[in-house]
Amino acid sequence: MITTDFMPGAPCWIDLGAPDVAAATTFYRAVFGWEFESFDAEADQYGLLRSNGKTVAGIGPLTEEGARSAWMVYFNTADADAAARATQQAGGTVRLEPFDADGQARMAQLTDPLGAQFAVWQPRNTPGLEAVDEPGALIWTELYTTDAAAAKEFYGSLLGWTTQDMSMPGGGGTYSIIAPAGGGEDRTQGGIMEMGAEFMPDGRPWWHPVFATTDCDATVARVTDHGGSVQMGPEDAEGVGRLAVCFDRAGADFVVLTPRPS
Repeated sequence: MITTDFMPGAPCWIDLGAPDVAAATTFYRAVFGWEFESFDAEADQYGLLRSNGKTVAGIGPLTEEGARSAWMVYFNTADADAAARATQQAGGTVRLEPFDADGQARMAQLTDPLGAQFAVWQPRNTPGLEAVDEPGALIWTELYTTDAAAAKEFYGSLLGWTTQDMSMPGGGGTYSIIAPAGGGEDRTQGGIMEMGAEFMPDGRPWWHPVFATTDCDATVARVTDHGGSVQMGPEDAEGVGRLAVCFDRAGADFVVLTPRPS
């Protein structure tokens, strides 16, 4: 499970790059009940999304030329500069050099050697999100990639992850469960799944967040009622819960999950 003590290698922040911040905040308010708090008098600037007063994500305008609207997952690191250098040395890319974000964290925007974009977060005044693993908040992270073995090797070296492979029901391939170094089974935080590029946004590997909900079907109905779409589901996943893969109005993908009872 994801917790807010944010071990090294654990997901600790997520944000959405949106072509229209106001439209995106309206959509996610309708779907999850999130409220938007801007850091600037301008409505279309970076700000926070809150659930019951707690920060569950950030949101801001797209800043990279040609970028599509997407969620970005940030992983805790003790040294953002070292993570950026290691990514380059492994054949990845530094899209945004390490920088200090108003004393809250030092971060860098990176791309793994297979093309999946992610970020690292070296905490300072802000450890990370204030709410996780509860309805309306991040509960899991997932990577769709064209080469699971290479992805596991890269992230294991960079972030110290351990992985455990499991067979998908019905011969659906192998799913690799991620845990931070020393975290154990009770700290699993995400998964890696290999699939063809034709199943991925823009034809390249991509990380997406999984948000918890008490009622997957009702949440999916709100997605479609407010201009989003559904790629898969809702459907029951054995041992996991009921889930659906969704897109918001600008095409950013995310998953909603009602976990099976413990």
